[in-house]
Amino acid sequence: MSSTPPSSRFSLLDAIEWAGNKLPDPAMLFVWCCLVVIVLSAVSTELGWSVQPVRPEAVMQTVTDPQTGASRQDYVIDANGRREVRLVEVGDPIASRSLLTSDGIFWMLRTMVRNFVDFPPLGVVLVTMLGVGLAERAGLIGALLKAVMLVVPARFFTPMLVFLGIQSSMGADSGYVVLPPIAALMFKSVGRSPLAGVAAVFAGISAGFSSNLLVTSLDPLLGSLTQTGARVIEPGYELNAACNWWFLAASTFLLTLVGWAVTDLFVEPRLSRRGPDDGGPAQPGAGASELRAERLSAGESRALLYASSVLGVMLAGVLALIFIEGSPIYGDGMPDSRSPRWIIAIVPIIFFLFLVPGLVYGVSIGTIRSGRDVAKLMSDALASTAPVIVLAFFAGQFIAYFKYSQLDQLLAYSLGKLLAESGLPPLLLLAAFIVLVMVLNILVSSASAKWTLLAPVFVPIFMLMQVSPELTQAAYRLADSCTNIVTPLNAYLVLILAACRTHAPKSGTGTIISMMTPYSIVFAIVWTTFLLGWAALGIDLGPGGGLVYTPPSAAN
Repeated sequence: MSSTPPSSRFSLLDAIEWAGNKLPDPAMLFVWCCLVVIVLSAVSTELGWSVQPVRPEAVMQTVTDPQTGASRQDYVIDANGRREVRLVEVGDPIASRSLLTSDGIFWMLRTMVRNFVDFPPLGVVLVTMLGVGLAERAGLIGALLKAVMLVVPARFFTPMLVFLGIQSSMGADSGYVVLPPIAALMFKSVGRSPLAGVAAVFAGISAGFSSNLLVTSLDPLLGSLTQTGARVIEPGYELNAACNWWFLAASTFLLTLVGWAVTDLFVEPRLSRRGPDDGGPAQPGAGASELRAERLSAGESRALLYASSVLGVMLAGVLALIFIEGSPIYGDGMPDSRSPRWIIAIVPIIFFLFLVPGLVYGVSIGTIRSGRDVAKLMSDALASTAPVIVLAFFAGQFIAYFKYSQLDQLLAYSLGKLLAESGLPPLLLLAAFIVLVMVLNILVSSASAKWTLLAPVFVPIFMLMQVSPELTQAAYRLADSCTNIVTPLNAYLVLILAACRTHAPKSGTGTIISMMTPYSIVFAIVWTTFLLGWAALGIDLGPGGGLVYTPPSAAN
């Protein structure tokens, strides 16, 4: 450990925490954001702010073939040996729409309920929590943790949690609900800071969201948007949904190691200065009333065996149904989705994978004796999500207001055009693009919403620089992940805050941002370097995931 006094070593992070804790509660923060968007929409409309959408186009010239003497069209090459590109206008200008007009105010009133119920994380959290909450309150989660802690050495808790966080993206956003409270208890029970456990697993869940050992629902979703952008240059372009698979699978192991290092070198040493009531390390076993690393009782062992057996049978059944033709979750999903059915249905599947083993465990151990007990456990579980429901109402309004005012498109197109006209060489432009996405992610956390705006601009630009759409998508995905953990507008921040406040009641938004800033910075640097190194070695990113774009005419 460094000999530098902790007070100076961590002074910047302490300052970030102090400032961040001055921010309003996450739900109230979205209230203020709504007010800001309403005012900005009116001001920008009054000022006449508009942006003309553009797309890149290669500049052509007429040349004479030296062999035949015939005239033909050819690319104009600039001084750097690259094709010269110009931005051409497409469609009508996009102008700001005021929310303070009669129509705007009526729209806010008319859509208030829809904005709330359509908020994407709301359904995921509530449905998942019904199953997870019952399993936790029946005692299954605690018993599983006891079993895990008897098998996994405490020194490997950090990499295990980072890895599980990364892999949780297979279950959409359910990792935010399930893992942070578990991570806190695991760390606390062995005398480590529970906040460090939350930080490690949050880094995996959110900053590592794009990486995974398997293809997730995000792959076909973003792939379809990338393909749309690629068809601006090549109308028949086909993109494999798994085109980034190998790179993202390798990134899973890289980020697990990086997350482990950041936790041990930056996060835990800083939190070790705190007392137990502020989230610092407690004495080993201090959390015994909540979770103890001790041998399971005979009743717990028997109930856990029954529940685990049922879970194993269910997992085998789900796996079989994925591959059995004609089953409910076999094959592609709906006509407007490229995702397979099992990915579309992943949240209900997770609900049942927790619910049924939880019922088996509860009945066996005696925590569930009737249907009334089941209803009470589920009700108690949903009661704990009340802060999420409050936040969802205001966050849903903010997202809808931002979109209605068209400030999202104005901001994205303005910054995108500025970067496109910068004249940077391909690798520097790719790095600048990554920084741009990281900054935009602070304001617009939805990966698909940002890519819907950016893909039609940047995918063609990079294609004209002979950078493949697959490589551009990989750059976007890592950039979109790294700043998820430091934006106060993350819709799941309230869940992370709840996990922290269980062990450190004075925790605030600044507590989380200061903990996660080292992860965000190091992940961004290491992951970007890894991508550029991967590209320099010429290794494909995945099936059909080449690095260089070759136009059809040049390939023939």
